[in-house]
Amino acid sequence: MAKGTPLGARNIAMVALRGRQTMAATLWQSIRRDRMLLLMVLPVVIHYLIFIYYPMYGNIIAFKNYSPVLGIHGSEWVGFRYFTQFFNSPYFGRVVRNTLLISLYSILWGFPIPILFALMTNDLRTKWFKRFVQAVSYIPYFLSTVVICGMLFKFLSPSSGIVNTIIKALGGKAIHFLLMPEWFRTVFIASGIWQGFGWQSIIYLAALTSINPELYEAAHVDGAGKLRQAFHVSIPCIMPTIIVTFILQIGALMSVGYEKVILLYNPNTMGVGDVISSYVYRTGLVESNYSFGAAVGIFNSVINFTLVIVANQLSKRFTETSLW
Repeated sequence: MAKGTPLGARNIAMVALRGRQTMAATLWQSIRRDRMLLLMVLPVVIHYLIFIYYPMYGNIIAFKNYSPVLGIHGSEWVGFRYFTQFFNSPYFGRVVRNTLLISLYSILWGFPIPILFALMTNDLRTKWFKRFVQAVSYIPYFLSTVVICGMLFKFLSPSSGIVNTIIKALGGKAIHFLLMPEWFRTVFIASGIWQGFGWQSIIYLAALTSINPELYEAAHVDGAGKLRQAFHVSIPCIMPTIIVTFILQIGALMSVGYEKVILLYNPNTMGVGDVISSYVYRTGLVESNYSFGAAVGIFNSVINFTLVIVANQLSKRFTETSLW
């Protein structure tokens, strides 16, 4: 047995070596076979490496007293000073509360609308009308944020806006929508829903097209109308898609974009409109407090990352559908 042990060890090593050689040969064959597809993916990979992953190194300035003159390496380490400064800031509660409220209201009112729109559009039998409705609903998504905000200023103008013109025609008084704090979130969320629901419905329309038509035929034979077919066939079949998109939206709960907020808010509405991203823009770029802005941004990212993990685990436990 003692004499046979080295031979057995050599045999195992040779088998392992052959296995690695076979895997390498198979990998190389796969690369040669799919080289055109890999070349198509390569620009995307390079883009993410250069513009997404490499800039993450810059987050180190959140733990330094960063100076553009000294650079990242030459700046002094300060640990969690800027995180503590943000938590003790009088703006901390306001920006976190505003961010959460705008995000929660957006999910509450905006999440079901693309699903309902997809269900209604999917039932349209006239093809040209169906394409027309889809095209009209997609158009607002491609308008820039500046254009959307300009339209809001025009439509909601107290003197010449179409909304206030209708209100005054019905006997009411003109409302300064963009100057009144109680209207800021409504305008912000409603305009966001209008701009994005058509584009967001595409994924649900794609999921609906994959449903077996025999399921609808069986439901029709059983006497189910369009509404019952939607509740008992369409929605259950696209439920995994709904859950995945919901998890992604939960992961972006603390990520309200600053562009639209900055374009719409003013000193009257800042108390209800100032969110984390606009606060980071104001302190980090406008006031040149780069380390503080980076610290607030990292805090925001950590919260979002935690929310994604929690939502994914809860979904996996209760629905058996998850991102991973």
